Amino acid sequence: MSSDHADFESHIAGDVVMSDEPGDCMRKWRERIAAKQAALAREMGISPSVLSDYESGRRSSPGVGFIKKYVQALVKMDQGHHNTLARHIEPKDKTAILAIGEFAKPVLAKDLVEVADGTVEAGEEKLDTKIYGYTVLDSIKTIYALSGFDFYKIYGATSERVLIFTKVGLGRSPMVAIRVVHLKPRMVIIHGPKTIDKIAKELALKENIILCLAGEKTEQEIISGLGSLQQSSAIPRLVSE
Repeated sequence: MSSDHADFESHIAGDVVMSDEPGDCMRKWRERIAAKQAALAREMGISPSVLSDYESGRRSSPGVGFIKKYVQALVKMDQGHHNTLARHIEPKDKTAILAIGEFAKPVLAKDLVEVADGTVEAGEEKLDTKIYGYTVLDSIKTIYALSGFDFYKIYGATSERVLIFTKVGLGRSPMVAIRVVHLKPRMVIIHGPKTIDKIAKELALKENIILCLAGEKTEQEIISGLGSLQQSSAIPRLVSE
């Protein structure tokens, strides 16, 4: 698969996940490549009635596996016909990464909970896990803008790191995004909501990821706190600088 098609898959999957009406969003993407519902269902290996139920909202929101199968089939059909998806994909925006760095010495997950003034929502028994780096992300821009190989760049030098998602609504979309890629972080901190969606917690447990809900600290206060944990290293660089 080309990098362009990987980009399309990630973008469309993010669009469906973030939508308040995922079935309607799926239907609109199908119509953009002028694909018949029956043809797409055949490519997915499912019955047309199942796809129709999801698109119409008669079935509850599709799971990660279904979305992945749907997106892959959609991109494959587009590739074999008119390659129209490129006209509907927005340019990449690297400002999704607010800060990124590696710790001079590994820190414990419980130290990062303290930095975020957070509460542990999943994986409390893993708080002695060593973490070697961090990435602070704008959640919305990450889902919509970083795709394909670009998404893997958030892992810096190692996946043994914490991903901190800011501007989060319920906490579900970052965990779904992590679920559909092969490389997983050791820890995720959600910044923004007062509570975390139940599905986000379930996904964290399935992926053996420590999940933490940040407290009242601002993005900049958390980034500064990460700098103090870097010990002899410099304060984390801001991508916008």
